[in-house]
Amino acid sequence: MNEIKVGYARVSTIEQDLSAQLEALVRLGVDEARIFVDHGMTGTNRARPGLREALAAVRSGDTLVVTKLDRLARSLRDARDIADELTLKGVVLSLGGSTYDPTDPIGRLLFNVLGMVAEFETDLIRMRTREGMAIARAKGRLKGKQPKLTRTQRAHLYELLDGRAYSQTEIAELFGVSRATIYREVKRRVATADR
Repeated sequence: MNEIKVGYARVSTIEQDLSAQLEALVRLGVDEARIFVDHGMTGTNRARPGLREALAAVRSGDTLVVTKLDRLARSLRDARDIADELTLKGVVLSLGGSTYDPTDPIGRLLFNVLGMVAEFETDLIRMRTREGMAIARAKGRLKGKQPKLTRTQRAHLYELLDGRAYSQTEIAELFGVSRATIYREVKRRVATADR
């Protein structure tokens, strides 16, 4: 029985282009008809239809080909789950042309190390994003969601709520906002009163 190469490619956002990954997979010997893709799906989301199809397409003796590990998994747990599934099926993993046999102890070790690196990279991205947001917030560039009601409207809202003549649903209609906005204003008032 001949070994079949099945490819998998993924990009996180709709705006990103899959061309480079698809070309690399073809260069690595994957037939275009056997390439499965996920467009606009993060690596942390395991419910990816393209990945499910790629894993279903591989059989014992086949090779799953991915350009880089971060296209396949973004956490060590996810990488291990995929490795376990490949091991059960007797499938070899090729990352950018380097082959890792999950049934081989050294291949499994290398795969786990690569999984840890992918998870570390994800954590670094999150940390940099939080730092960037904190700096932008400190400089006044990141203001967050602005309240829908002005101070005057809020004062009028509190008068209507205190008078108990109208329900929160009726007040929401009166101000042209959702009930959730009224609930948020009530919570904000309670939180301010508690200080």
